[in-house]
Amino acid sequence: MAVLSVTSCGLFSAETVDSEEVANEAAKILEQQVGQAPDDMTCDEDLPAEVDASIRCELTTDGTAYGVTVTITNIDGNNIELDVQVDDEPLS
Repeated sequence: MAVLSVTSCGLFSAETVDSEEVANEAAKILEQQVGQAPDDMTCDEDLPAEVDASIRCELTTDGTAYGVTVTITNIDGNNIELDVQVDDEPLS
């Protein structure tokens, strides 16, 4: 779990966190957890800015795509804690 500070560039509003920022931060979290960043990480929708809100994203590593669930676990002012869970099986 890591803290995402979202205070700049309009990436955070009262309702959402920008999908690109979520993807970038999720990639950083995964790099910290497993020691390697994914080759690519994308999220197709903004993340609702509320505790327990989650979105599905997709990462690619070594040519294989996996689904990823990104969930907000805590919000403290402009700091948001994210939990990132990668699916056990690759996408078909």
